[in-house]
Amino acid sequence: MAAQVIKCKAAVAWEAGKPLSIEEVEVAPPKAHEVRIKIIATAVCHTDAYTLSGADPEGSFPVILGHEGAGIVESVGEGVTKLKAGDTVVPLYIPQCGECKFCLNPKTNLCQKIRVTQGKGLMPDGTSRFTCKGKTILHYMGTSTFSEYTVVADISVAKIDPLAPLDKVCLLGCGISTGYGAAVNTAKVEPGSICAIFGLGGVGLAAIMGCKVAGASRIIGVDINKDKFARAKEFGASECINPQDFSKPIQEVLIEMTDGGVDYSFECTGNVKVMVIGVAASGEEIATRPFQLVTGRTWKGTAFGGWKSVESVPKLVSEYMSKKIKVDEFVTHNLSFDQINKAFELMHSGKSIRTVVKL
Repeated sequence: MAAQVIKCKAAVAWEAGKPLSIEEVEVAPPKAHEVRIKIIATAVCHTDAYTLSGADPEGSFPVILGHEGAGIVESVGEGVTKLKAGDTVVPLYIPQCGECKFCLNPKTNLCQKIRVTQGKGLMPDGTSRFTCKGKTILHYMGTSTFSEYTVVADISVAKIDPLAPLDKVCLLGCGISTGYGAAVNTAKVEPGSICAIFGLGGVGLAAIMGCKVAGASRIIGVDINKDKFARAKEFGASECINPQDFSKPIQEVLIEMTDGGVDYSFECTGNVKVMVIGVAASGEEIATRPFQLVTGRTWKGTAFGGWKSVESVPKLVSEYMSKKIKVDEFVTHNLSFDQINKAFELMHSGKSIRTVVKL
């Protein structure tokens, strides 16, 4: 099949605000410096829902969504040297070419090599590998994991331990790596720190895990859904609070609880009133009084937890395999591919942390 078009199932988003539709699609063979991957498992993340909702300024349709996946290389295009058919891989929405000035700078993980075409839903040569019913279907975040087969740039692939369970490590393609890296890479939490985590979904739980690994002495979880508190404590939260239980602003509550405030706080909700790690809607702005920064605070954002993707994801998989970090515990539901819309419903209802869909 290596040089041929593959016909397979994919969940196509034909337009914003409509459920995904399981369709037969044609997936063209990989061109130079591209890799075709058989996706074994994919999770559903809030960012997929955000784009599907129509709020994403870069969102275009029709498109195959999905960016938290894992699979096996089916074939490689011309010039691909670091990957071969049969390799176990995680597709990456932030590539790592290793050559651009961003890759060569230790302070950022935002490789720019294919940024422009990826943002338009196209492969680096400006075309798509997906067609359905005679129409071109766009790629998403350079990954498009809601398809039995996908084609990605060779710089957007992490080769991982073949013994890793793909229905678990697919989560290292986005949410877990983001929250964990926010604590250990971006904030660089030190031993003995007091931390607060706003939003106890997948990213928030991973931030708690990162704070714990970094040696934080007290980790306070904050969420308006108290059903998430027990799991947050399993991940390392010392205590959890619900802003709706207090008449005063939550920051005042935290200042009282900690005799002056926390050392590090992490926003994992996408709510601009709190903001930084979550993805907020288009056109939203964040604001604070200058005094907050004049008095020495720093305000940082992070994408994919600051990890340089190609080199870091295999290490994160190894940390999971050696039980240094949790992954299984993030998976609350498993569904078949034809139930993918239910995964979105579970996420919106707050009943799931991560739903894994097996293809």
